[in-house]
Parts: sequence; structure tokens; C-alpha cells
Amino acid sequence: MIWHMIDNWGTAAGRTVRSAVRNQPAPVTYGLIVLCCVAFLLSPASGFNPVYGTGDRLLAAQSDYFARWGVIPSQLLTGSPRAALTTVTALFVHGSWLHLLGNMLFLYVFGAMVEERMGHLQFALFYLLSGCVALLGYAIAHAGSEQTLVGASGAISAVLGAFLYLFPGARVTSLFPFLFFLPLRFPAWVVLPFWVALQWAAAGQGSQGPGVAYLAHLVGFSVGFLYAWVRYRGKGRGARSASAQGRGRETGGLE
Repeated sequence: MIWHMIDNWGTAAGRTVRSAVRNQPAPVTYGLIVLCCVAFLLSPASGFNPVYGTGDRLLAAQSDYFARWGVIPSQLLTGSPRAALTTVTALFVHGSWLHLLGNMLFLYVFGAMVEERMGHLQFALFYLLSGCVALLGYAIAHAGSEQTLVGASGAISAVLGAFLYLFPGARVTSLFPFLFFLPLRFPAWVVLPFWVALQWAAAGQGSQGPGVAYLAHLVGFSVGFLYAWVRYRGKGRGARSASAQGRGRETGGLE
């Protein structure tokens, strides 16, 4: 069975690294990162757990692992309670080291500020529910698919969408492959829509993509942006954003 990685951040705005340490703790963001890393290290996908063996035995264990904990669209839409549960478990399953590290980097960069703005409990619920909706949206669009969907990118895309609405002027240092990885600083309202445009273009290619569920990215991003717009419209977004960005300038900003 083929599994789908919901991730290809490298083709978007490039790798971003947050150098400033936030004044407020972000236990949910860091807790999610730890959970994903531990789950990956203990899984057959990491290749580190000797329980799963090597060679063909390891490959078989990986296939079974993805099928058990990942989302299979054709099964999800049957209404099975077990299949419905995979919309949560799939958020903590990653297919490779690159898949895991790319997702966790983006969650680290953007998650802490969104969590600070929303509050810990609200952010946790927002992350999980948005991730589930992103996976469900992809499953509905590919109702007959037997491919297994794993990864946190749908939820992280929602975080990006919320970040764009809440902190549009926050500056992010990005590395663009087509510019020879030259580090450039742009506000979020430039970087993130550019990322969305790339996801949209890639999603339009359908099966020609490299095993990435771009549609789940788009659904997640849309859910995150719309939620932030509905929840925080007229509630001091600009003031809070300016305050956060001011602290960012004092400590080095978003890198």
C-alpha cells in the first residue's frame, strides 16, 4: 500500500528558522513537537527500532504501520469509528526524517506566536480539529483512494493560515532554492501567500505530484485563516500583532 506524505515545505517559502526565544511559553507547540518526534523514533519509519528488523521485514512493518494509523480515504468515508480516529492519529505519524523535520521546523517557527495569541487550550483544539478537517477534505476529494495519508502538514498549514491573519507584518527570513538559497527577509503577507500559490499550482497537477497531498495543505491553510478571521476580527489583532512584532525587532525578529 502506498502512503502519502502531507509535506513538501522545501518547495514553498524555503526553510525558516526562528532565532528569537519568545517571552511567553508555548507548551502545546513544544509538546506536539516532542510527541511527533517520540512517535517517529519508536515507529518502523525511523529505522532505529530493532524490533521491526531490517530489509523486507522492516518495509512490511512500515506498510502495516502507515495503514493502521494513517488515513485511507475510501475507508474514512464509510463512517467507521476506527477510520474516523485515524484523522487524529495520522497527525502524529511521519514517513521519513525529512518529512518529520520539515514539519516540526515550521511548527516551531510559527506555532509559538499563534499559541500565545490564542491561548494554550484553544490552540490545542484548533490544531487537532483543523488537522482533522484538512485530512477529511482531502479524503472527500479522493473518495475512492486507497493511498494512506500521514503527517501533520494539514494542521501546520492551519497554523500558517492563522499566523498570516494574526501577524501579517511579522518578518520571516526565508531561503529560496531558485535564488541559490540566499537568505531574504519578507513579511508574512508576502511569504505565506507565495507558499499558498505554490501549493495551489502543485495541487492542480494532480497525480503528477511527488506523493504530497497539496490539497490537504490548502484546506488546512484556509481553515486556519478563516478561523482566525472569524474569531479575532475586530478584537485587537493589529495591536497585538504590532506588539509581537515590536518584541521581535528587539530580539532579532523571526529568522
